[in-house]
Amino acid sequence: MAGFEAVKQHMEVIGADGVHVGTVDRIVGNRIKLIKTDSGQGEHKGHHHFISRGLIAEVEGDKVRLSANGDVAVTFEEEE
Repeated sequence: MAGFEAVKQHMEVIGADGVHVGTVDRIVGNRIKLIKTDSGQGEHKGHHHFISRGLIAEVEGDKVRLSANGDVAVTFEEEE
């Protein structure tokens, strides 16, 4: 089990329930920037979203597991 420092580009971000939330583009400060293709729908589509470091429960292998289930975690996504 590793922490925020182990997060790398192209890792999958999943909720506590294993549901896909996004894919890491890169780290920006204390947040994970997700790739645009994982940006949601409607007016949220086509731009980057960010996940706060505080939502990360652990890094396991090539996955970043969040402390919230996937459907809840997306409500905490931030924009630039």
